[in-house]
Amino acid sequence: MIEWDAATIKDFQTTLLDWFDHEGRDLPWRHDHEPYHVWVSEIMLQQTQVQTVIPYYQRFMALFPTVADLAAAPESQLLKAWEGLGYYSRVRNMQRCAKQLLTDYDGQWPQTAAELTELIGIGPYTAGAIASIAFNEPVPAVDGNAYRVFSRLLKIDADIAKPQTRAVFERVISQIISQERPGDFNQAIMDLGSSYMTARQPDTAHSPVKRFNQAYLDGDELAYPVKTKKLRPKPVAYVAVLAKMQDQWLMTKRPSNGMLANLWTVPLIPIADLDLDDDYQPEELVTAVDNYFKREYQLQLTAHYLTGRPVTHTFTHQKWTIQGLSGQVGLSDLAYFAGQTFTLIERQKLPMPKVQEKIFARYSID
Repeated sequence: MIEWDAATIKDFQTTLLDWFDHEGRDLPWRHDHEPYHVWVSEIMLQQTQVQTVIPYYQRFMALFPTVADLAAAPESQLLKAWEGLGYYSRVRNMQRCAKQLLTDYDGQWPQTAAELTELIGIGPYTAGAIASIAFNEPVPAVDGNAYRVFSRLLKIDADIAKPQTRAVFERVISQIISQERPGDFNQAIMDLGSSYMTARQPDTAHSPVKRFNQAYLDGDELAYPVKTKKLRPKPVAYVAVLAKMQDQWLMTKRPSNGMLANLWTVPLIPIADLDLDDDYQPEELVTAVDNYFKREYQLQLTAHYLTGRPVTHTFTHQKWTIQGLSGQVGLSDLAYFAGQTFTLIERQKLPMPKVQEKIFARYSID
């Protein structure tokens, strides 16, 4: 890792902030420094691209314009507003945090990064972003962009997959960040990392900070940041049962804990629970699912195999492959079924995960 002297740091700050003043992205959450706006945008931007977030952010703010509105929102409305963004624990934690702010802080935001990390669901990066942008505290906001930008600028070869590496970057960036404009500095690094200093196809030749980029000058820019590979997600096979009772859909609500908590899906049955051989045939799957419905739900299902490629969906630790079946259930008591029936219009109003949207889109059964 190289180090900069005070003159180089000042030169870098001036160059970066001049560029940001003229070329920084015009984003709806940058129109003011309200901590609520910064917080919501930063939580939404985790694992999600900016262009995807913009309409979600605008709708969210229309529905929940204040912390108090978010705290009071029915969970079903909250999940529906978040539908499609994934990682639903984020929005659940946001509501818990909103209630914490009202209960423990009288609705007032803490103004330092250290205090902000005491709030539910706010980690070091989000705390740094809120503290620097909303309250002008000169603290770094270390995310993937910051790792990439500063590892290339200074040739930092610490493995960013290791938790202890964050402290290395925080220490280095704390020495470089603008004391007068820390929020703009952090946002400029975000913009730099998403434009000229992207992961795979950087355009450093036209970057405003090209002359500071030591990895580029040395010809090994793509070697940074250093990151060991993650384990591949575990494959899990499911069957999705798109079934109706008369003209209403059978939908199940996921448990309140675990993946996709409290969201609605069609019945999703792990293939491993059906006692099938690895080389099972379609008709064997249909029979096994009919028997499962009778055994587990006390329902008489007449299922049909749906042809075409199965749906695939990748989570952080699992990759789901989902085979669809259609079916009809005889008019019955749903006492043993973990869900209820809905008309098509009612079904469309339910908060559903992205994987369920993919299932309906693939099999197109209405």
